[in-house]
Amino acid sequence: MITHFLLRFVDEITLLNIFKYITVRSVLAGATAFMLSLCLGPLVIRLLKRWGYGEKIEKGDSAQLDSLHASKENTPTMGGLMFLGASLISIMCWGDLSEPLLLVGTLVMFLCAAIGFVDDYLKLRKKGGLRGSVKLFLLCLVATGTCLFLLWLTDTTNHPNYKPYGNLHFPFFKDVSLNLGAFYPLLAVLVFSGTANAVNLTDGLDGLAIGTFLPLAGAFAMMAYLAGHWNFSEYLFIPFVSGAGELTVLCAAIMGAGLGFLWFNCHPAEVFMGDTGSLALGGIIAYVSLVVRQELVLLIAGGVFVVEALSVIMQVSSFKLTGKRIFKCSPLHHHYQFLGVAENKITIRFWIIGIIMALLSLLTLKVR
Repeated sequence: MITHFLLRFVDEITLLNIFKYITVRSVLAGATAFMLSLCLGPLVIRLLKRWGYGEKIEKGDSAQLDSLHASKENTPTMGGLMFLGASLISIMCWGDLSEPLLLVGTLVMFLCAAIGFVDDYLKLRKKGGLRGSVKLFLLCLVATGTCLFLLWLTDTTNHPNYKPYGNLHFPFFKDVSLNLGAFYPLLAVLVFSGTANAVNLTDGLDGLAIGTFLPLAGAFAMMAYLAGHWNFSEYLFIPFVSGAGELTVLCAAIMGAGLGFLWFNCHPAEVFMGDTGSLALGGIIAYVSLVVRQELVLLIAGGVFVVEALSVIMQVSSFKLTGKRIFKCSPLHHHYQFLGVAENKITIRFWIIGIIMALLSLLTLKVR
């Protein structure tokens, strides 16, 4: 909204032309979301405390894990509302609201957040969240809707690197893809459900999920900008997506809001994001990866989340098949807790690995 208002006066004030540039608006979106998140934080935390939306540490199979997390009892949760609100305001201020990719991306983020909100609310009020099958079904609906929207999109720019949706593109190769045909919706479902659940599983230590997510979002902000740029996409041999540059503004807003949330979520956490936040983050990064055709690169950029999810799959599979556990506890961050590694040290080391994986994912754009 601010962008459209300022551009009305371009003829009188030439300097206002800078607001046409995605890079400028992305920086402003990130800064705006960060400041809003810092301002909203104390208010949201107070309201969550007043409403009694505090973390409940239920007695599980591991007394050691219960004791490690005992101090987190009653810490306000559903804090994802904080950075979602900040992101929305920032996107409305600095995004091009006439771009369908931006509007649908924002909608996807909030639909996933709504699924998480219902799950959080039921956990806190009804002593039991959404059934896993119901949560998965709802995520599949969002994924299917996203898939249909992308298949509906058409491109009239005649860019040499424009590719219709429905193909799976492979990194490290200039023009190697697999036509999925009727199986393309299955790819969307796998990307959405896998990413959302992986982020959700990683959200187990103070600052872990959001701090690991920030470099991932930064990497995909760059990919969205390059995919939407006529010359860069041609030079790098990546699929051109008209309008994808506006997703840079969206990612920047989420990064700024997430950084503000980390201010309150770092150890010892004053608030947790809950499923409200984790499903929203997983959903939006899944959406961006589908739009820019970098679904396989997501496995590299989100390496920490992938390993966290795999550790749970391996643990459950091993226990069911052999009766033995591979890890002391899963997800993987709990394994290191059981080994006596300090929570802060685990978190920061995972952040470092997340940054390295995000940088490696950007390298795939050039190595083709």
